[in-house]
Amino acid sequence: MRVNRTATALFAGGLAITCLAACSSSNPGTKSNNGSSSGATVLKIGMPDATLTANNNPYLNSSAAAALGYRFMIYEPMAMPNDANPAAAAKPWLATKWDWTNNYKTVTFTLRSGVTFSDGSPMTADDVAYSFQILKDKPALNFNALDIASTSASGSTVTVNFNTSQFVTQAKVLKTFVIQKKQWSAMSDPTTDVVSNPIGTGPYTLKSINTQNAILDARASGYWQTAPKVKELQYTSYSGNDTMTTALTSGAAEWSYVFIPNAKTIYAAKDPAHNHLYFPPNLSADGLWINTTVKPFDNPALRGAMAMVINREDIFNQGESGYFKPLVNSVTGLPTPAGNSFIAPQYQGKTATVDVAGAKAKLTAAGFKYNGSNLVDPSGKPVSITLTDPAGWSDYQTDLSIIADNFSKIGIKTTIDKADENAWTKAIGAGNFQAAMHWTNGGSTPYDFYENIMDGANLKPIGTDSPNGNYGRFNSPQATQALKDYANASDDASRAKALSTIEDIMVQQTPMIPTSAGNVGAEYSTKNWSGWPDDSNEYAGGQPTIPNALQVVLSLTPAK
Repeated sequence: MRVNRTATALFAGGLAITCLAACSSSNPGTKSNNGSSSGATVLKIGMPDATLTANNNPYLNSSAAAALGYRFMIYEPMAMPNDANPAAAAKPWLATKWDWTNNYKTVTFTLRSGVTFSDGSPMTADDVAYSFQILKDKPALNFNALDIASTSASGSTVTVNFNTSQFVTQAKVLKTFVIQKKQWSAMSDPTTDVVSNPIGTGPYTLKSINTQNAILDARASGYWQTAPKVKELQYTSYSGNDTMTTALTSGAAEWSYVFIPNAKTIYAAKDPAHNHLYFPPNLSADGLWINTTVKPFDNPALRGAMAMVINREDIFNQGESGYFKPLVNSVTGLPTPAGNSFIAPQYQGKTATVDVAGAKAKLTAAGFKYNGSNLVDPSGKPVSITLTDPAGWSDYQTDLSIIADNFSKIGIKTTIDKADENAWTKAIGAGNFQAAMHWTNGGSTPYDFYENIMDGANLKPIGTDSPNGNYGRFNSPQATQALKDYANASDDASRAKALSTIEDIMVQQTPMIPTSAGNVGAEYSTKNWSGWPDDSNEYAGGQPTIPNALQVVLSLTPAK
């Protein structure tokens, strides 16, 4: 699935921010709701998303509720997987337990008692069943593409049946949030309704919203967990990365997810006692996607040699400022430590390092030759490549410059195309490119990562958009079958065998070259609030726009 990379791209110019409550010169983080001084009660959150759509529909990624992340403060999940540690057991939330049967085609939830919606009405099994049924009935709302067959409620349990095994999508199932059947069944069209008065089981309710700000208040009573210490959440959408960075360094914002060039100097060193960078990897990656239909890059030996000379440490330290996208150096492409438990035995401890001599030997053994310092393919043509990414994506542009220099070491002539973003997006989808930095999907297992790169089910002809991935048009029936086997295996041994095959193909055929891990990170300040996750306590992912954000907010206490 193609995703929005707004948060990691540098914006040029943009709209000026109107200084509302969240960007005033005072410090609302030390004010109570009535304005009196009584310790920290307000948390200021920002995202670089410019003008918002004043819409609270939690299913619409275009809504302010999704862009700023406050949908997860209002609507709660069945369970809370840890995006910073995908292998860890999910934390029970609205469900106290869940049982998978029928080879992960059926899950039965046991619901927590005593949960009420923000309007005071009790959460029932009918509400939970409806929350899954609406995804089946309204595909436009089913952003996780859950293959739901049926739902049923009985007493304090809800059973959901699926048409296919959900082993690789367990976390997505558990993250399904509960809505109130009474409110949503009365809507004329849930796929477009702005939900002006969102009612959820979460600890917060919406106080106000406009195209740049949203304010949430903690529920006065009735929340099933201990009431949050943060009594007010102030969300602001800034015009771009530059204004977002200024807000963080000035204290106008305390929590964000934004790419900051030289972040350790510009942000962390600005207030080393309080300003923190927390960017744990998840099971997704950024890297160089190669169009495998373009000669001579249809040759896996050439792609493998290209992978052998890319300096991933330079990409991490220069392109990603030494923090934003963690280094990926496992030969399998899996980010570590998030992917450690999934790496096949034959690849445990094997890392990708720069090896120019080895890359040249690999090329000459495959029939490539050198004309002076220039690489020539087996047909006698000089090897050249165009690397393309949008001009405004400064981290990717730095990455491309590093890669171009790396490729010159093995005689590949490289051109960098600083593309228009809209044109680039269309070209990537249609396969009209030679190579580009791009991201992958991610999930609680390596399936989403590898499926996005090499699944034949996503294979489209050149010129036809491929919205679900395989932008490099990698064609391997063996990989497609192994992915299917992994997703539908009935036991751990079969899954391990299928994953080993998938990793063999990744290592030996290099359909894509991962360089950096996707992350679930954040910049945050401990000046007013303590209890944040960090590298020594990765109890949750840090992004303010993921379900884990609710767990983070509930863990915060006023700083001493």
